[in-house]
Amino acid sequence: MKYSLVTVINGNFKVEAEYQENKQGAFVGFHNKAATLWNASDVKTAMVKVVDENLDCVEGKMEYINHVQPDPEPEPEADTE
Repeated sequence: MKYSLVTVINGNFKVEAEYQENKQGAFVGFHNKAATLWNASDVKTAMVKVVDENLDCVEGKMEYINHVQPDPEPEPEADTE
C-alpha cells in the first residue's frame, strides 16, 4: 500500500511526500509537518492528512491548524440616560 502526506496551507494544496509500504514513515512525516505548521507565523489555516491510494484518511491522521483570531466583539454602548 502506498501512502501520501498531503497538506492545504492557506488554501494551497500540495502532496508533501509519498511513502511506499511505509505507514510508520508517513505518520512520522505527519507529526513533523503538523508541528512545523503549528509553529509557523505565516500560516493562517492548514490541514495535514495521511491518505492511502484511495484518498481515504489513514487511521484518523489528520489535523486542522487555525491561527486566525476572531474579530473582537465590540464593546456595548453605555446608556446615557
